[in-house]
Amino acid sequence: MSIYGAGPAGLSAAVYAASEGLSTVLVERDAVGGQAGNSSLIENYLGFPQGISGAELAERARQQAVRFGTEILRLREGVYAVFADGGIQADLADGTQLYARTNICATGIEWRRLGLPDEGRLQGLGLFYGAGTSEAPMCSGETVYVVGGGNSAGQAAMHLSAYAREVVMLVRGPRLADTLSDYMVQKLQSQPNIRVVTNCEVSALHGDRFLEAITVRDRADGTESALATHHLFVCIGGLPNTEWARDTAIARDGSGYVVTGADLSPAALAAAGWPLPRAPYPLETSVPGSFAVGDVRHSSMKRVASAVGEGAMAVAFIHQHLATL
Repeated sequence: MSIYGAGPAGLSAAVYAASEGLSTVLVERDAVGGQAGNSSLIENYLGFPQGISGAELAERARQQAVRFGTEILRLREGVYAVFADGGIQADLADGTQLYARTNICATGIEWRRLGLPDEGRLQGLGLFYGAGTSEAPMCSGETVYVVGGGNSAGQAAMHLSAYAREVVMLVRGPRLADTLSDYMVQKLQSQPNIRVVTNCEVSALHGDRFLEAITVRDRADGTESALATHHLFVCIGGLPNTEWARDTAIARDGSGYVVTGADLSPAALAAAGWPLPRAPYPLETSVPGSFAVGDVRHSSMKRVASAVGEGAMAVAFIHQHLATL
């Protein structure tokens, strides 16, 4: 079987598949760990009362998957897929073709961009996406800004507060509690060098060789303020990595997330040409034997624990699918 994406969901699937005797290959286009791998501290994952960094959790899972026999292809990217002859043939960006009887899509999401001029030019030059695990030590004594109101933004702010003089969270909504877990809200409120500004958005980036300032717009009255800073961290969610499925029978929702299981309507199954008398298993896509887990899946929980659980569940349903062939 083939697994695409080495975040928590893909790594979990690899561990369970390989440990249960399935020949398993895991394809990852970037770094093992996915978005969770960039998290400075995951505090609500079962079994780690003091928390664990996303990078450490991912590395432990990678070692576990390899020990059970998973082959990991890093810096490889699937660019096109064809479902035929009861399996999936994937074309990788380097020209390699990979065939498997069953597969799991765990490709996750890409960080959402601000959509501003000069964003691409300033990326890595003061503008960063995610928690800034490696960039945090460079923020000593400075005021830094975090865009976003979700848990990832809160974790980034907490991590950066250990280095920066001040961390300012810029939140589009009226209340942080609307988008953030209660435990994280309490931690942010108790941290003296973290300040939260609601009802605002970044409207411009400034700087020649590196980021020098940002413009922040008040969403209530439209007034704008120019704020000097050399560090802006963007944590505003993401878009699913599902472009590979564009010419397949895989059903996606209006935002591009893969639809699975009971969420697949009769019309969607008919359009995909579902060939079996049984309904799709939970986590199974509109193509038999093809599953989707983690953040890339429509209506997923967007939590590390649920992603790990989905990876394990998908392998159980793959066994059921293979038993009927």
